[in-house]
This record gives sequence, C-alpha cells and structure tokens, in this order.
Amino acid sequence: MAANVFFWNLSSSRRVPFDRRLRRLLKESGYASFLRPGDLVALKVHFGEKGSSGYIGPRLLKPVVDFFRKTGVKPFLTDTNTLYVGQRGETVSHALQAAEHGFDPLLLKAPVVIADGLKSNHEVSVIGPGRHFEHCYLAGDILDADSLINISHVTGHELTGYAGALKNLGMGCATRKGKMHQHCGLGPGLDQARCLGCGDCIEVCGGGALWLDVEGKINIDRESCTGCAACLLACRQAALQVDFKVEIPVFLERMVEYAGAVLSAFTRPVLHLNYLLHITPGCDCSGGNNGPVCPDLGVLASLDPLALDQASHDLVNQAPGQTSVLPAGWQPGEDKFAALHPSIEAQYCFEYAWKLGLGSREYRLVLV
Repeated sequence: MAANVFFWNLSSSRRVPFDRRLRRLLKESGYASFLRPGDLVALKVHFGEKGSSGYIGPRLLKPVVDFFRKTGVKPFLTDTNTLYVGQRGETVSHALQAAEHGFDPLLLKAPVVIADGLKSNHEVSVIGPGRHFEHCYLAGDILDADSLINISHVTGHELTGYAGALKNLGMGCATRKGKMHQHCGLGPGLDQARCLGCGDCIEVCGGGALWLDVEGKINIDRESCTGCAACLLACRQAALQVDFKVEIPVFLERMVEYAGAVLSAFTRPVLHLNYLLHITPGCDCSGGNNGPVCPDLGVLASLDPLALDQASHDLVNQAPGQTSVLPAGWQPGEDKFAALHPSIEAQYCFEYAWKLGLGSREYRLVLV
C-alpha cells in the first residue's frame, strides 16, 4: 500500500515564508495528534562535524521546534557520539561543537542533549528485528523520550551511497557499541607502530580482549572482544582505529536492522522529515563540503521512513544535475547517487527495509 509523503516543493512557493510553509507541512502530516502536553519529544538531528557547512542549521530547525512547542510538548535536540574519534566523539566536545554551530537552547527554546552519555555508555538493549543481531544497542535518552521526530539531511554517503531517514535512525541512534557492531562487528583495527604501550585502552576494555606483547605493543583477542569500542576513545595515539572492512551489503543490512530496532522501541508512530537542501556528495560527518549535486528541492514529511527515503531518492534523481560536482560522464536521467558512489547499491537497503516490514517503497506524493 502506498504511503503518504508530504512535500513542500521549494520551487512552487517562492513568495511563502519558510517558517509558514514548514508549519503547514507539519500540520498536514497530522503528527500533532499523537502528542500530549508535557511530552518530552526527541528531535534527532545532526549538529555537523567541525568544518562542515551542509548540516541542517538552527534557522531551518526553529520552525519545527516552535510548531511542536505550541502543542504543549517539550522538544529537545539530540544526537549520539561518533564511533570515530573527532569533534563529536564524546559528549563534552560534541556539545561544544553544537554550540559553535549555533544550536543555542535560549534561541531555539530546545536544549541540546547528547543522548548516549558522556562516553557513549548510556545505552538500552533492544531486540534486533533481523538476522544479524540478537540485541541492538541504542542511546538511552532517545529511548527515554515519549516520542521521536527523525530529522535528516539527505546527502550522498561514502558507505551507504545515499543517506536519509533510515541512516539517521540506524546509525544516528546507536551508541558507540552499536556503531561498532554495524561497521566492523567485533574489534578495532590495530596500528601497532603508533602504540606507546601506555595501557589506557586495556583499562577500559569491557571484555578483557586487549593485551601488550613483549615489545609493549597492543594486541587483541577478537573472540573475547565485546565490541564496546571504548578503546577507540581511550587511545590518544590512534593505534586503535575503526575497521571499515565489512562488505557493503552486510553493513547496509546491519544499519537497517538498527533502524528497525529504533522504530520498535516506540509505541507511537515516529515522524520523519527529510530536508532536500544543499544535497552534497558526502555526509555531514565530513569536515568539509562539496557543492550540491542538484538544486534545492524542499522538505518532505512522512510517518513511513522507507517511503520517505524512496521519494527523496527519486526526487533527487529527477532533478537537474550539477555537472561540476557529479563525476565526468554522468548523463541526465542517471542515478546521481550511483554515479557518486559506483561501488554501492544504495537502494539495496530500501529493499532490505521492505523485507523487514519497516515501510513501503510505494508512496503518494502530497504537495502542500
């Protein structure tokens, strides 16, 4: 059955203020009827890596916050710490990065909450919906919320080809342990040449899997590793690194299963918003952004994340392409995401999400 996907088409509303059009989109979605005054509502966003300019900024999010605050709920902006060690690798630096990008609670009327705790240990185990995981490890403060609104910036992506609602759920709501399980299963990659033998990683290793050899270099027993990923943050020399060696189809399946676990954790529907603005070849975790692959298209909303992603993917591919950004040889009408990341079948995760019952690939585009 086709799912409703509500679409604010940017090209059809040049004289309508942004906030007014966005309020109409949210009203048409009907999501306010699921909320009760006093509810704590998580707005899952991406605060943007240091140096990035493509993330959904505060100006674009404030109308969403304002709309739902008027229903009597208490919204908060949230994300989880990254698996890789960077400006968003732990909560202190992550919160400061959000502040530097203008996410001011006093202006937005919504606080920033890094949902997985100081070092990504605040997690809840949820039964996995697929064949890869018995349990999925999700951020505690997202699951503690009464309702979830999933707000995604549609982009290309180095590992998924396309990034939207499903990726923002599956990867974005997982703790560091959950991200480790998706990306590389159990155990980090080792760069022994960088190891100074300090033993900091051994102290935090949850499974007792790390040890120093006679030369004082780090080693790992992968059978004992629990995949907690605490060692990545503990190592100051980058001797322990994310091991991105999982085959792409397996990674996509794992990510989709985590998205399903998030959806299953809420008794109420989840609202999903996709911003089709400044659609870049890579995601907002990159420290820099290329130009957009096509013109800005608008914002979409749906209660079905799969239908929303399918519609977003189709709209980007139907739009004129920016030939200075797309690879040489790209022809109008060709899949832009496939051209940007030819080794990845981006729609493979759509098919897998459909098999898991996470939504419909058929949609009805409703213009607002």
